[in-house]
Amino acid sequence: MPRGPTPVAAPVVRGASAAAPVPDPASVPAHSPVPFGQFIVKVHGRCNLACRYCYLYEGPDRTWRDRPAAAAPAVLDRAASRIAEHAATHALRDLSLVLHGGEPLLAGAGRLAAFAGLVCERVPPGCAVRTTVQTNATLLTEDRIATLARHGIRVGISLDGGLAAHNTLRVDHAGRPSWPAAARGARLLAEHHPEAYAGILTVVDPRTDPVEVYASLLALRPPALDLLLPHGNWSAPPPGLPAADPTDLADPTDPSRPGGPGDSGRPDRPTPYGDWLSAVFDRWWSAGRRETRIRLFEECLALLLGLPGATESLGLDPVNAIVIETDGAIEQVDSLKSAYDTAAATGLDIFRHTFDDATRHPAIAARQSGAASLAAGCRACPLLTVCGGGHYAHRYRAGHGFTHPSVYCADLQRLIRHAAARLTEATTPRSASPGGPR
Repeated sequence: MPRGPTPVAAPVVRGASAAAPVPDPASVPAHSPVPFGQFIVKVHGRCNLACRYCYLYEGPDRTWRDRPAAAAPAVLDRAASRIAEHAATHALRDLSLVLHGGEPLLAGAGRLAAFAGLVCERVPPGCAVRTTVQTNATLLTEDRIATLARHGIRVGISLDGGLAAHNTLRVDHAGRPSWPAAARGARLLAEHHPEAYAGILTVVDPRTDPVEVYASLLALRPPALDLLLPHGNWSAPPPGLPAADPTDLADPTDPSRPGGPGDSGRPDRPTPYGDWLSAVFDRWWSAGRRETRIRLFEECLALLLGLPGATESLGLDPVNAIVIETDGAIEQVDSLKSAYDTAAATGLDIFRHTFDDATRHPAIAARQSGAASLAAGCRACPLLTVCGGGHYAHRYRAGHGFTHPSVYCADLQRLIRHAAARLTEATTPRSASPGGPR
């Protein structure tokens, strides 16, 4: 198979013309564009579930309604070529290919494997492709898992916990619970193809018992957990957080703050998510062995130690993920769709534009310029290099853009300070007893 771009007829790109308002290029701090290393391909744009809280289908963005349900062969062919082109241009030694949706397994395991194979064939020699499919697990069968595993595709699962009671909002379009099928799929994966098991993605619900949720997820034997904060912002606060104005956050450098310098949260602002995560952190930290990896915690600890981070939720590393929609539109990550309609749009598509064109897009450039694009209070905060301003989508305020602290500012401080205290306890030598060594 050829490694370069393959000419194909370009279909109509429905989402490309619906570009969202973007930062004024003159207002974006100067930076050197960073090549993309993660390519999220929407192989199918619909889902067999109707989760009550889904930001993609129940949120403000409506662009999915005008897009084809599944990516056409021409879209997948050009996507593979564009990914290979970007890898060759920047001499990438590895890249991450994420097969996404909707529910990607609606496209069929064989089609997913064929597309992943196409990307692997076209990237230049020496570039390793790490492929993952993110699924709700309800469509996982022995045959499908075996097909994915045979082609080196790892499987990530989205669940709200490891018990039926944790997943009551994850229902199908008839309102029936998805848990029986999802639990069956997760167990099949863990028992029959553990080598293909990437892990579980869980959105934090502060109403649940954090330790119970963690223990229930461990029972599904994931090699890794991703604990995500639900998408919310200053204009649409997440459950459990009151509406507030980000300008009410105090100056983090003010030593008169009740919490001292660096406490940029308001004294009366609750931290239900920080409390929940801190409880899980203690359970995970005190286990005596690594029961599973929790990316949020490991990244937080790495950043506290001055090491580089690699998560969108913490740290100052430039964003390096890009999305290819079912019609070929090049978009920013889906989480932005929780802010407003067309928030992720760029006006670019894989038939007329390269991924290098996307790196120069003002909205993406703003996310690659580190602290320079953050709110003044964030830049002055002593937790800056760890927090990094939090997830970009969580900084949004209608009519005022994204130059604000995260709506989870107080929660992030709660978790980071808690993790830092535990790390200090573990690395500080214990003083000798009053009587000296014995």
